[in-house]
Amino acid sequence: MITAWARGLARHRTGRLLAALTGIALAVALVAALGSFLTSSKATMTQRALRSVAIDWQVQVQPGADPNTVLSLVRRTTGTRAALPVGYARTAGFTAHVQGSTQTTGPGMALGLPDGYRGLFPDAVRPLSGSSTGVLLAQQTASNLHAAPGDTISVQLPGAAARQVKVDGVIDLPQADSLFQTVGAPSQSQPTAPPDNVVLLPAAQFAALTHAATGTTTQIHVARDTTRLPSDPAAAYTAVTGAAHNLEARSAGTALVGDNVGAALDSARQDALYAQILFLFLGVPGAVLAAALTVAVASAGGERRRQEQGLLRLRGLRPGQIIALAVLEAALIGLLGGLAGLGIAALTGRLAFGTASFGTGAGTWAFWYGIAFLLGAAVATGAVLIPTLRDLRTVTVAETRKESGARSTRNPWWARYGLDFALLIGSWLVFRASSGNQYALVLAPEGVPSISVSYWAFLGPALLWIGAALLLWRLTLLALAHGRPALARLARPLTGKLAGTTAATLARRRRPLARSVVLLALAVSFAVSTAVFNATYQQQAEVDARLTNGADVTVTEPPGAHIPPGAAGSLMVSGVRHVEPLQHRFAYVGSDLQDLYGVSPGTIAQATSLQDAYFSGGTAQQLMRHLVERPDNLLVSAETVNDFQLSPGDTLKLRIQDARTKALRTVPFHYAGIVKEFPTAPKDSFFVANASYIAKATGSDAVGVFLLDTGGSHQQHIAAQLRAKLGTSATVTDLTQTRGAVGTSLTSVDLAGLSRIELAFAVLLATGAGGLVLALGLAERRRTFAIATVLGARTRQLRGMVLTEALILAVAGLAGGALIGWALSEMLVKVLTGVFDPPPATLAVPGAYLALTALAALIAVLAAALNGIRRARRPAVEELRDL
Repeated sequence: MITAWARGLARHRTGRLLAALTGIALAVALVAALGSFLTSSKATMTQRALRSVAIDWQVQVQPGADPNTVLSLVRRTTGTRAALPVGYARTAGFTAHVQGSTQTTGPGMALGLPDGYRGLFPDAVRPLSGSSTGVLLAQQTASNLHAAPGDTISVQLPGAAARQVKVDGVIDLPQADSLFQTVGAPSQSQPTAPPDNVVLLPAAQFAALTHAATGTTTQIHVARDTTRLPSDPAAAYTAVTGAAHNLEARSAGTALVGDNVGAALDSARQDALYAQILFLFLGVPGAVLAAALTVAVASAGGERRRQEQGLLRLRGLRPGQIIALAVLEAALIGLLGGLAGLGIAALTGRLAFGTASFGTGAGTWAFWYGIAFLLGAAVATGAVLIPTLRDLRTVTVAETRKESGARSTRNPWWARYGLDFALLIGSWLVFRASSGNQYALVLAPEGVPSISVSYWAFLGPALLWIGAALLLWRLTLLALAHGRPALARLARPLTGKLAGTTAATLARRRRPLARSVVLLALAVSFAVSTAVFNATYQQQAEVDARLTNGADVTVTEPPGAHIPPGAAGSLMVSGVRHVEPLQHRFAYVGSDLQDLYGVSPGTIAQATSLQDAYFSGGTAQQLMRHLVERPDNLLVSAETVNDFQLSPGDTLKLRIQDARTKALRTVPFHYAGIVKEFPTAPKDSFFVANASYIAKATGSDAVGVFLLDTGGSHQQHIAAQLRAKLGTSATVTDLTQTRGAVGTSLTSVDLAGLSRIELAFAVLLATGAGGLVLALGLAERRRTFAIATVLGARTRQLRGMVLTEALILAVAGLAGGALIGWALSEMLVKVLTGVFDPPPATLAVPGAYLALTALAALIAVLAAALNGIRRARRPAVEELRDL
């Protein structure tokens, strides 16, 4: 009997089985793909964090301790791959006599590097010119001294006579901030910037040079074996920091560990948690939607299934036997759909990432695929077996012969109790609380091993999604139940005299039609919210890169250099459209030292992007105009406005160094507005003023930065040209280089992969929701169409009935989905504001993708309608005999 039943399902219910298999396959594929990708992303974040560190540990030897003893202890520490001692000495200054002039710098640092240092820590020092060994001068120092390889400089050390050394090469220190950190000090006590003047010496020469000097210290630079660390950034962070603390404990106060690799993993673990949050926010709804699609497909054939069960019960089958048949159907759907879903996931991984496992290990890959397969089996059970058990318990054999609309005319229970309104109100309350100024979705205190997520913030979007869907369901039921005259007018051009009958049919079948509308709307809203979120993120990532670099290409002059604005002409190489000079000074407001940027308000926008979101108190154009109209106007950070209780128009006196006397001079300004972000400016407090006013007040028009507009193309090529032209006299950066540097492991790599997976599945879900349920619903109504044909309905009128239903489904589903998707996008961007830097002023709408999604849904609905029309053309006698 079971074998015969299985053959009958495959032969006569092929469409229903394939549709259910499709839903199961999509759910399984999405969970398997996203789960494997999430795990792979975390491992990628860990590896990127580890690769970003030049020196894993900097172990500071404490005063009075023996460096050799500490070095031996470090080398014996588990996980240490290699360790070398490095000498640090503060210098009083450097002097160089070059081309008949004498250049002198302020205090700096001298480092003594042992043999083999560059081979062990290749990313710590980057050669620019000359030799890569010997006496190496930092680029900034070489610029300050006008020195080059082969020149001789004098190094002044406290407590010792000046010593002369010959420069062998000029180098860059890519990670100078960590190299010159104060080991053991909290982040707020670290130096605001690394020293400008640095010389690297061979260890023997350093020892001879600093023999009688004071203030010399020793650090042990350590390379750790990171290959055995856990792939999860949080677990790797715990392991690394635990090892560092263990070393400090065993050193008995003779050493402090500067844990650079732990600091990198600390940032990566926050990124990993945000990736997990994005998986939940953007991925789980897709899996839920695919499961709902499967349930809707099963429900579309629910009436026929009940009739078949009633017939089996009349023929003497016991409930246990009927349950066994339902178990067989659920097993077939779950097994075949699950296998198909795993195949789709593997194909997605192969096409998008080059490997079916998404880059994860075999164990992780098998774990997520197993979880996804079990989820598919659970969905199949819920869609097929549970309705069978419910019908056996609550529906009599006589009732199975009635249509569902005839058995119940009451509103659904959730509509009677107003659940949709309650969910929407709850969503608004949660959103208000979770989007407050002091709210943090991810809390990761520095130095604390554990991180926490405020998961209750998920309630806002979740309640909105469910509440909006139920509200759309309610509105669709009301429109179909009480809008017969309007439905008749809508159907008349397509159905002619059967317009009233069509309206009555739609009203009687309002529940399945409303379910189809809601399912399509949810699929479209998933596509809209995912696409808008991803597009907004990409937009803000580009904004962040432009803010950091300043423009397409940026030329930064060394501090103290006196480069006039007229030097911009020398930077007009091929491909450069405009060069904008930007002053960079420092100014005291009270005792607070802040960056001061002097701009040409009328032309600054020609080289860089100024968004209104960067400012408060006016648009970007308005505030730049204020600087033109009154040159002593000043744009101030919000923090400074609060600290000094400023009101628009207040006089603010800044102390700025006069270029002629080198003394601080008080310069009055008037507070004109708030600046939150500005190209090349730091994240904290700074000022923006009119460059001509600053030049007049300080006696110098020296430029700190040149912003170059290349039209967004050939940035790397132009930057390479300028580096060759300028040499070590200035630092040249391009947008492409900065884009990779400022992106975190989450943003620069993983969100792009997450987007590809989700956007592809969103189109498939919208297509399935638009076509499958309608096609199955029309297939189950073949009897209705056959009877209508017998009663005299023409083919054109039957076609009009089908097209009317398809039209209502498409319009209501797409419109409802667009509204829900827009609301979800606004909420997601606000709740996940920690992912964006800077926060967006407006959402980015990917019109092409959304048009593709809408077109795919419309094509699916149209295909389902055309298939229904084709079936309606069959002779009525044949149709009724088959049924």
